Order: sequence, then C-alpha cells, then structure tokens
Amino acid sequence: MRVLKSFFRFALILAFIGLILGAVAVIGLYQHFAPTLPNVETLRDIKFQTPLKVLSTDGKLIAEFGEKKRTPITYEKIPETFVQALQSAEDSRFFEHYGIDLIGLSRAAYQLVSTGKIQSGGSTITMQVAKNFFLTRERTFERKFSEIFLALKIEQSLSKQEIFELYVNKIYLGHRSYGIQAAANVYYGKNIDELSLPQLAMIAGLPKAPSTFNPITNPNRAIERRNWILGRMHNLSFITEEESKEAQSAPVTAKYHTTEIELYAPYIAEMVRSDLYGQYGDELYTDGFTVYTTLNSTMQSAANTAVRNGLVNYVKRHGYRGPEKQHDITDISSEEITTLLKKETSFAQLEPAIILNVDKKSATAQRKNGEIITLPWEGLKWAKKFKTVNYSGPMPKTAAKVVQTGDLVRILNTGEYWELSQVPKAQGALISMTPQSGAIRSLVGGFSFTHNKFNRATQAHRQPGSNFKPFIYAAAMENGFTPASIINDAPVVLQDKGLDGNWRPQNSSKKFSGPTRLRVGLYKSRNLVSIRLLRSLGFNKGIEYLSRFGFDPKKLPANLSLALGSADVTPLELVTGYAALANGGYKVEPYFIERINDQYGQTIFTTNTPIVCHDCSTTNNKNKAIDTTTVAATNVAPRIMDKRTNFLLYSIMQDVIRRGTGTRARVLNRSDLAGKTGTTNEQKDAWFTGFNSKLVTTSWVGYDQPAPLGRSEFGGTAALPIWVDFMREALADTPEAPVPRPNGIVQVRIHSSTGLRASSKQSNTLYEYFKSEQTPHQGVAENSPSNGQSTEDLF
Repeated sequence: MRVLKSFFRFALILAFIGLILGAVAVIGLYQHFAPTLPNVETLRDIKFQTPLKVLSTDGKLIAEFGEKKRTPITYEKIPETFVQALQSAEDSRFFEHYGIDLIGLSRAAYQLVSTGKIQSGGSTITMQVAKNFFLTRERTFERKFSEIFLALKIEQSLSKQEIFELYVNKIYLGHRSYGIQAAANVYYGKNIDELSLPQLAMIAGLPKAPSTFNPITNPNRAIERRNWILGRMHNLSFITEEESKEAQSAPVTAKYHTTEIELYAPYIAEMVRSDLYGQYGDELYTDGFTVYTTLNSTMQSAANTAVRNGLVNYVKRHGYRGPEKQHDITDISSEEITTLLKKETSFAQLEPAIILNVDKKSATAQRKNGEIITLPWEGLKWAKKFKTVNYSGPMPKTAAKVVQTGDLVRILNTGEYWELSQVPKAQGALISMTPQSGAIRSLVGGFSFTHNKFNRATQAHRQPGSNFKPFIYAAAMENGFTPASIINDAPVVLQDKGLDGNWRPQNSSKKFSGPTRLRVGLYKSRNLVSIRLLRSLGFNKGIEYLSRFGFDPKKLPANLSLALGSADVTPLELVTGYAALANGGYKVEPYFIERINDQYGQTIFTTNTPIVCHDCSTTNNKNKAIDTTTVAATNVAPRIMDKRTNFLLYSIMQDVIRRGTGTRARVLNRSDLAGKTGTTNEQKDAWFTGFNSKLVTTSWVGYDQPAPLGRSEFGGTAALPIWVDFMREALADTPEAPVPRPNGIVQVRIHSSTGLRASSKQSNTLYEYFKSEQTPHQGVAENSPSNGQSTEDLF
C-alpha cells in the first residue's frame, strides 16, 4: 500500500513538474514568437479584393472589372443552416473553444507521432483566419506555432461572428470565386440566402479542396463530401435524420454561372473605368467600388436598338456586299460546322451562320448553337448586290442570287423571322442627356463595342453641318434680329481670307428663295441665310457667343464656313451645347458618374455638378431641387443665353419638325419636340439633334474615315430615324414637356412675305413671336439690327 502511495505521489510530482515545464515551454515559445506576430487589430479594417462593379442609376449591372469574383457578406446575412454546415465540415466546436481545439490538436499530434508525418493540422476556423490573412501555407512547426498564438490573439480581439465573417469572405472556393456569396452566384446563380440545404452543404464542402470537391468538375467526389457533411450535421443535431436523408438524395444542380450583365452599355463602362483608373490605379479592380452611373436602363436599351437598327437599315438601302467567308461543307458534319462557327463572334445581335441549302425563295442555315433555321424570302429579298454607295444591282428574284451553300453570313432575328444581314461599315453614335443637370441617360459609341472599341460619342471629331446653325441663329437674335427678320437667300461669291480662293456656297437643294424670314431660313436650313447672318455678326462676336456653349474657340474656324458647321466637334460636345437650348439657356456640364460606394456600401463620392434652377440666383449660389431624377447640388448652372431668345429659337426649331427638314419626327405625335438636321458636304456626316425640356438627344451616322454615305443619305434620312426610334421609347408614357414661354414674349400678326406687322384685313398673314421691345410696327421691316451692319449684307 505504501508503495502504491509512493508511486502516485511520484506520478503527481512528475505531472506537476511536467505542467510547469510545459507552461515554461509555452511561455518560452510565446516569448520567441510574440515579437514577430502581426497586429490582429488590422483585421477590423481589412479590405477584401473585390471587383469594381458598374451599375445603371436603377441598379442594373453594366460591367464588372477584376480578376477575383467576391461579394463580401456580413454575418447577419449568412443563413444559420450554412453556419451549421461549415461548423460540421471544418470546426464543430467553433463557438465553444478559445481559438484552438485541444482535441483536434491532440489528434494531429498522435498522427504525427504514429506516422512521422503531419497529416492534419487540427486547425480551427480561427487558426485558418490567422493563416489566410497573416501566414504562408508552408507546413512547418514554426508556422504552426505562429498560427496557434495568432488564433489566441484573434479570439481576444474579435467576436466569434467577426471571425466567422472574415473566414467565409476570404476563402477560395473554385472558378475564381472568393467567399461564399460569390460561390453561391457562380455555382447556383443565386445569393447564399436563397440556397437549399444540399446546396449549402455543397458550398461548405469546398474550403477543404475546391478542385477535388468541385460540383462542376468533379461531381462524384463533391457528392461524397456533401453527404458526409450532411451526416455530420445530423450527428451534431443541427438537422433531423429525415432532413439529412432527403438532402443526401438530392441531385447535383450546380453549373457555371457567369456574371450576368443586365444592361449592355460597354462604352460607358469603359468611360467609368478609364476615368477612375487615373485616380485609384490598380486598386480600382480590388477595392470593391460600386459605381452608379447616370444611365437609365430603359433609355440605354432603346439607344442600343435604335443605333443597331439604323445602321442595319443603312446597309439594306445600299445593298449586300456578299458573304464574309466561303466554306466547303460538302463532306463535313454538323459538329464540324459548329466548330467553324465558334471561331466567329456575334456583333450587336448579328449572329454568324453558315448556309446549308438554297431553295428558290428561301435558304437554310446553321447557327453557332447547332440550330438549323430558315431564311424566308422576306429576309432575303432586300439583298440587291452592292456596287457603290450610290448604286447597287437590281433586286434579286431568287435566293440563289443572294447566297450560296457554304457562305458564312450574318443573320438577325426580327422577332417574326430570320433575316440575312451584314456588319455595317458605316458607324453611328447616340447620346441623350437630362438638360437640367447634364446627366447622360444613354450613350452608344458605335455599332458594336466588341467589333470596334473606338467611342465615337466622345472621341470622334466630326463636322456638324447644319446641326450647328441654331447657335448662329441664337447669336443673331441676341444681337437685334427677330424670327421675322428678312434675309436674302440668294447666290453670293465670297472672298474670305480664311478660305482658299472665291467661295460660292450653295443650298443643299441647289435652289434659292430670295428674301426669307429668319424662321424659315432655319427650319428649311438655308445655307445662304446662315452665312449672311454670321457675316452680319462678325467672326469674333460669333465665336465668342458659341464658346459660351462649351465649344472650344480655338477649334472654331474664323471664316464664314463656320455658319455651315465646318468646326470639328464630338457628339458629346454638340449635345451639351444643345442642352442649353433645351433647359432655358443655362450651361451644364455632362457627367456620367452619379455616386460611388465602397465595398461596405458607404457612399464615398457623389456628383456635385451645376444644375439648372430657374428660381435661383447664380450670384448668391443658392440651390433648388429640380426633380427627383437629378442629384443634389450646391451650385447652380450659369445662364448663358437670354431666356426670351431661347424660347424664340425653340419655337423656330419646333418648325423644323412640323414643316422643315425634320418632318419624319412627326410620327411621334408630340408637339413639344424641337430639333435640327445636319448634313455635311458629300453627305460624309449625318446628324439629328432634338429635345424637349426634359431630354436632349443627338444621333450621328458616318464612316470612321470620312467618306460619302451615299445618295439621299442626309440628316433627315440617316440620323433622324435613329433619333425617332430612340425617343419613341425614351418618351413613352411621359407627358409633353415644352420649353416654357417666359415673360416678355408677345405674339404679333405679320405678313408672311415681308415680316411686317399685318392689318386684320390683309391675307397671307401669320402669327410670330417677338421680344416685347422688338414688336414690329406696320410698314417697318425687321431686318436691320442696330449694329452698324449694312442692310446690303442681308439683301
């Protein structure tokens, strides 16, 4: 008995000494590693590498930039079932231990002693957080000790919920997805809180080995891992036996889901990326910014369709250039044809297809997805042979005159049938803007960003032609002219030192109308009227006035060709200038970024651009909200144009649509619209810009290397249909919004030929608007502004 007591006493002494030595060893190890351990408080401010997201103003995804797919999620938004699944898979005692699991570490130590190798690390979720954020992945004792001590420090600094949140947002889960929210999106196309029990268990099985247990690339191993986790969840009383069995019998439903672009607006997405990269550098792609643009998704979709259809219709007017390629498909299979087609890219919904058979009035073709479709005669008969932009061959009478077996062609689904099409060589652009703020609501920079990334809306400097004339007329009416002023539309030979030799300008119709009221001169786009107006004003005064609208005076030619739009401007510059015509005469700056949020959803930038406030004083810098569609601002747009001049010009430009060169727009059945066509020499550029008080839009058509668009391709035929198609959708179900008539405007009955005040007994009269101090007297011609200019210049 005494021997037994002595043995126990000795054992206790040894155990006590062992504890002391163990404690000393632990303290020694801690003192050794403590100086090298990082500050775990930095975990509170951790920034996950999260891609840049670009959204429309109504939250539709436009683009995502960044290599890592990650959407950080807070603990509160993680389903409890997933927390339990991950515990079952990785760390069942996570909410009970203090950072290390002694049972797990003992098991790892036993494996090491018995096998001589490190088989499992006994790592807790906290230890994995320490490793993932601070340590390398090397399997050494030194790293393991650092991991243990870091885990203990992390548990002292952070709550369990914070630690769990860090872990599930950091881990790599396959297919470029980092974090559980991104994994749910990639594998199931849903958010984590929308997944079923077997799907949650599948995600929980990925951290151990994302490639080995991947449900897409290795479904059998993934099922084994998922079912083991479900069994563990039942053993740990997280789910019932019935729930476990039902979930284990569920099939694999995972498949690869790409980031779904909800709104096609690649030109604006690239503008955002380029604009912000200069400020943030490479951090732009990793810091999780969410950029809300000013784009309206409905308007942007309408713009995409309008530009595509406008250019496709241009192709149809000028003929079919033939197939892109010719393949011998005599002895090849459908699969081999599919392989050929997969090498081709779709552009703006124009799909590649290969013609399989040709009948008299139809043809069959194979799509890239292997589907066999029919091209009916309705989709082929337009394709007369292209010769030049001015001439084409006769209309085809059979399908064989259009396509041949083996042709690689483009096809377009019209909604009713498949139609033969062709990628246009001509290009187009469209921009729409809220004139009160300068917010860009839609922007298309070309037929297809995939085909050509050059942004014609912002980078193409082209001559606006007659689209520029309203600014010349506005300058004239700011300097004494009225809508009833008479200007002679007659031939003239000009000797201008800014031009080479004598210049004999012509009207596009090659006809002259003689004495013409200023109103008629603009809505009929008479070149000679514009030239005489600018000559009367003088170049310096004209250029100074035009610069108010944002046009660079250094780029405005100091000669009379300026009156015909010979300056080079971008569509963005032009629509910005027109915004002042639409908003009552205020200068606004275009912008396309509304606000920027960081990865935590906090707004770090909000646009603060000048906005129009009709009841505010620009001298005291007060601000008044315009409407709920504009952002708050602390500064007010400056007035650059007399409000009465603005209304007079708007009234004249309404006549462009009512009875002038823009009558195709009457199909919209709106009386609030005003605008102007524009066509340059040899029809190299075609424009239409139009507006009401709520929206201003410009459309342009032309070749990247300036060349004639072809016979009958004017602003009213090439660009205006695009504008009409867009505005039909953009203004659908919206009330008319005319530019309001200000005080100081009166209506007077005048004679239509002379512009003089008419008596009630005279015929050929009409009503005209005037500034109150410019009301004409009966028998007095309104054609001589008080600027010292000879009336001979006008007649």
